[in-house]
Amino acid sequence: MKRSMSSSLRPCRTEVFALLLLLLGIFFRILRVDLAPEVLPNFSPLMAAALCGAVFLPGWLGLLVPLAALLASDGLLNMHYGEPLISVQLLWTLPCYLLAVGLGWFLRERHAGLLPVLAGTAAASLIFYAVTNTGCWLGNASYPQNLGGWVQALTTGLPGYPPTWTFFRNSLAGDLIFAALFVAGERALEEKSGRERVAA
Repeated sequence: MKRSMSSSLRPCRTEVFALLLLLLGIFFRILRVDLAPEVLPNFSPLMAAALCGAVFLPGWLGLLVPLAALLASDGLLNMHYGEPLISVQLLWTLPCYLLAVGLGWFLRERHAGLLPVLAGTAAASLIFYAVTNTGCWLGNASYPQNLGGWVQALTTGLPGYPPTWTFFRNSLAGDLIFAALFVAGERALEEKSGRERVAA
C-alpha cells in the first residue's frame, strides 16, 4: 500500500515541478523587461520552455500549457510596448512554438537525456531566430528586399539598434541554461523518488 501511494504521487511531483519551472521561465521574460531591460536583451527561454514543457508534461498538457503561457506572455509584452494584443509577428512565432513542442514530443518518446534536449533546444532556438528575423525582413520596409537585406536582418540589423546576432546569442544562452536546469531538476526528482522506492 505504501509503495503504490509513493508511485502514484511520484509523477505528480515531477509534473508540478515541470509546470512551475516552465511558468517561471516564460514569465521571466516579462519581469526582465521591467527590471533590467538593457541587461542581456532577449535573454529569455522561449524555445526551451516550449520544448521542455513538451518533454516533461504529460499528454496534451505538453502542448497546451507552454503554448498558452507563451502566447499570454507575448500579449502582455505587446501591451507593455503599446502594440496590438495580437500582432502580425504571431504568424512567425506560433509555427516556431509548435515546432519546438513537436521536437519535445519526439525527444520524450525516446526518453532523451541532457545532450539531446540541449541539442534540440539549440536547433529550435536557431530556427526561431532565422524565421522571426526573416519575417521582420519581409515586413519592414527599412530593409532592402533582396539577399543583402535578408543577411542584414540576420546579422547587423537596423542602424541604431543592437546587432540582431546578439539577440540570438542571448536567447540561445537563456534557452540552454533553462533547458539544463529543467533536465537537472527532473533528474534530481527522479533520483529522490528512486531512493524513496528503495526505502519503502
